[in-house]
Amino acid sequence: MNISDEDKVLYLDSLKTYLSSYSSITSSSFELIKDLVKFHQFYKNEILINEGDVAKNIYFLCEGAVRAYSSDQQGHTYNKNIFLAGKMVGSMVSALLQKPSSFTLQALDKSLLLAINFNKFKQLIHKNDDLKNYYIAYLEREWVIDKEQREVSLVMESASIRYQKFMEQYPNIDQKISLHHIASHLGITATQLSRIRKDLKLDQNQHM
Repeated sequence: MNISDEDKVLYLDSLKTYLSSYSSITSSSFELIKDLVKFHQFYKNEILINEGDVAKNIYFLCEGAVRAYSSDQQGHTYNKNIFLAGKMVGSMVSALLQKPSSFTLQALDKSLLLAINFNKFKQLIHKNDDLKNYYIAYLEREWVIDKEQREVSLVMESASIRYQKFMEQYPNIDQKISLHHIASHLGITATQLSRIRKDLKLDQNQHM
């Protein structure tokens, strides 16, 4: 994998910006994190971690797209989440408990990620108050606030509203990944999504 030193600096800066968006992190603490970082490139459809494996790393997604999906006994898959550049990716429960992951992580496109050993990262959190503050803020936003909002949305909002909100959050994502994956993420069928997109387009044309 050929990544220029200049690009590495840019990717690491993106990681620092992301971490600092939750809570301020000192330069000295980030230097400790940088020592844990390893650059990994995954090609389209390549697996980061299989369902049933124990997660050792968490990842920061620099480029590309990744999905987290589960499979039933009949082989049907359900997308638990879709991640685009600028997000942390990983099987957090598996990493925390050192138990098998309940889902698979798969690259939906050629993707570049920064891998961070989770156990070593946790050791840094225990020793540095600024990283501890980041970790608390991250868990509150990602695992409490955003998780609850998504659960409420699935129950209270129509599939059309969920789709429109998803597209507002990730503009042009339909040009990067298949509609099948988007539909699965929204908890609907590809046929339902196709109908929603057709109705929205008709509605837009009527108001032009």
